[in-house]
Amino acid sequence: MSGYTMLRNGGLGNGGQPWMLRWSSRIRLSWLSFTLFIILVFFPLIAHYYLTTIDDANNPGKPIFVPRTGNELCEVKHVQDLCRIRESVSEELLQLEAKRQELNSEIAKLNLKIEACKKSIENAKQDLLQLKNVISQTEHSYKELMAQNQPKLSLPIRLLPDKDDVNLPLPKSKRNCRLHNCFDYSRCPLTSGFPVFVYNSDQYPFGNLIDPLIKQALEASVRTNVYVTENANIACIYVVLLGEMQEPLMPKPTELEQQLHSLPYWRTDGHNHLIINLSRKSETQNYLYNVSTGRAMIAQSTFYDSQYRPGFDIVVSPLVHAMSEPNFLEIPAQVPVKRKYLFSFQGEKIESLRSSLQEARSFEEEMEGNAPADYDDRIITTLKAVQDSKLDFVMVEFTCKNQPKASLPTEWALCGGREDRIELLKQSTFALIITPGDSQLVISAGSAMRLFEALEVGAIPVLLGEQIHLPYHDMIRWNEAVLIIPKPRITEVHFLLRSISDNDLLAMRRQGRFLWETYFSTSDTVFNTILATVRTRIQIPAAPIREEPAVEIPHRSGKAAGTDPNMADNGDLDLGPVETEPPYASPKYLRNFTLTATDIYRNWNSAPGPFHLFPHTPFDPVLPSEAKFLGSGTGFRPIGGGAGGSGKEFQAALGGNVPREQFTVVMLTYEREEVLMNSLERLNGLPYLNKVVVVWNSPKLPSEDLLWPDIGVPIVV
Repeated sequence: MSGYTMLRNGGLGNGGQPWMLRWSSRIRLSWLSFTLFIILVFFPLIAHYYLTTIDDANNPGKPIFVPRTGNELCEVKHVQDLCRIRESVSEELLQLEAKRQELNSEIAKLNLKIEACKKSIENAKQDLLQLKNVISQTEHSYKELMAQNQPKLSLPIRLLPDKDDVNLPLPKSKRNCRLHNCFDYSRCPLTSGFPVFVYNSDQYPFGNLIDPLIKQALEASVRTNVYVTENANIACIYVVLLGEMQEPLMPKPTELEQQLHSLPYWRTDGHNHLIINLSRKSETQNYLYNVSTGRAMIAQSTFYDSQYRPGFDIVVSPLVHAMSEPNFLEIPAQVPVKRKYLFSFQGEKIESLRSSLQEARSFEEEMEGNAPADYDDRIITTLKAVQDSKLDFVMVEFTCKNQPKASLPTEWALCGGREDRIELLKQSTFALIITPGDSQLVISAGSAMRLFEALEVGAIPVLLGEQIHLPYHDMIRWNEAVLIIPKPRITEVHFLLRSISDNDLLAMRRQGRFLWETYFSTSDTVFNTILATVRTRIQIPAAPIREEPAVEIPHRSGKAAGTDPNMADNGDLDLGPVETEPPYASPKYLRNFTLTATDIYRNWNSAPGPFHLFPHTPFDPVLPSEAKFLGSGTGFRPIGGGAGGSGKEFQAALGGNVPREQFTVVMLTYEREEVLMNSLERLNGLPYLNKVVVVWNSPKLPSEDLLWPDIGVPIVV
């Protein structure tokens, strides 16, 4: 503690000398620091001042140590290289900028050239299109001029045989008779018009035995047919009308054969003769079976295999409606598609019933056993099992409540009267038709009668057995209206019928109605269809319908109609010189025969096809290559010649030969004047329109004060 006190008091305490030494050393350090500070701060400032005030010896008045400009610094040796580099870079930048500006100007010039080239290309395309039109019209004009300078093709000279008794040898077997060896084509030139001579049955013994109703019906059809001629010397076909004969008075085969051979134009072998044997009530008559008909064709509803000559004889339908047309008001509607019964069948077959009606065997036992010869037992068993299963409402009866009608052996006889059968078929979606068990029976009148009745009331026929030939089978697509199922598939019939959709059912029903109305419904359709079949086989075009002048109704034109906005803008469509040149009429005389002939040859070579055996083909007075439209007052639709449209669509779809070719619109209306006027106004401005024909389908004439629109083309009413 004493030591510490001594230090605080100055050490040893001898006069205070250590303390003075410390104070003097501190003063010396402070003066030294201050002096150094003055020297370090003020000396550089004074030196800088004097240096900046020193003048250049070469240039008095100019200080040496002052800021210099860039040029003055370049005088320094180590800076001159950098200056030169900067100057060279600047020059290169200036050159690049100049080049960039030159390239930009060249790009602008090239863009202008590209736009000019595009415009020239468009102009060249327009010129090319116009040149093509001019070339096309020039070529067509050249063809017209060449056609005028060429002689017109005249009809060939009618060829007739020098001798009526050609005495050609008959084929070795009558079943080998075909058109190429049993028909005389020289009597039927292409331009003959298919003249048909019909024998008067009353002048021959067999005519007194024919069913009076059948004879009267056929005679009435003969009087209205366009092909029938009274000049037997120019006839192509000679028709012999037969039919059901009264059983007690039926002649023997030798007597009937002698009567046929004694016909005035029989010519020893009956070539070019057509024997029409129609049945009405009887399903068993086949009195031509043992009659030698030579080269004569036979058209009837019952044929045996040894009797039928494919491609030569004709399978026809029975003549049910002999003297009166069917009552179309009593025919059921097409809808609903499904009816009460899924399918129905009524018939009796005495020879094949045996034990099948006593105790039906199971499906397993039936499938394990041997297949029967005609499958009748299996058919009965299967159909009864479907009926007993209650899966669907079906009506099958294999015994008739009343006495069944007479039938051929192995054929299912019809039950009850026609009215009773029709009522059952009206309630049936499908109608089963079991073909005869005799494989030698090509077709029977009983099966044809079942087919006729089913088509009449809209029950879709289901044919069990594919061996028979349906009427006109080589001309009609029966698979569009009839289901043909082999008998061995009887166990699959229920499944097949249930798997058909409603759309397909309705389509088949409509097709069946069309076939029935067109080919089987009346005596006229039956007779015309038979002749059309022969005419189609020998490839003769149909006769045109007789032209009848229509009564034109005078009418007044009103104000000009506006243009339909849908037709106003044709864009780039080239409509051709419609306004500058007169309309060009299609050469009608060059198309009527060739079009029909090519269709006949094409369809006949690919038969069976969609062949419509109408009695004659109508040639519409409208030009063949023109567009034809039909409307109901609310518009119009194409009915032939193409899909319609305007401009390019007309030329592509309707076969426009040149831009001048035009078309006619045909509209059908019935007391709908306001809607008709609106429809006519929409035709204003329609390209290629030549005229409008309005068919006024009403006994009441149009109103006298009715103003018809002015659409720029004639309106014929």
